[in-house]
Amino acid sequence: MSSLYLVVALAEVAIAVLLTVRLGLGPTTCDRIVALNALTTQAMLALLFFAAYADRTGYLDAALWPASFGYLGTIVWARYLERGLL
Repeated sequence: MSSLYLVVALAEVAIAVLLTVRLGLGPTTCDRIVALNALTTQAMLALLFFAAYADRTGYLDAALWPASFGYLGTIVWARYLERGLL
């Protein structure tokens, strides 16, 4: 079961690499914001599965930071786009 956690964590990292490409090549600002939000979610999931694989609880705190700030960052960017400030 432990090796399954490592495989899932590596799959999440592979998805994060694809999202990084979308972040750089996104045709619009909205595409880049969605890619950034998904990237932070994938990073959090990779950290959570690696924490389960390594049996370390310290990684759980590190996984909560990108998740919470990624969500808040998406809200801030959406607010700026809604008001036409960008």
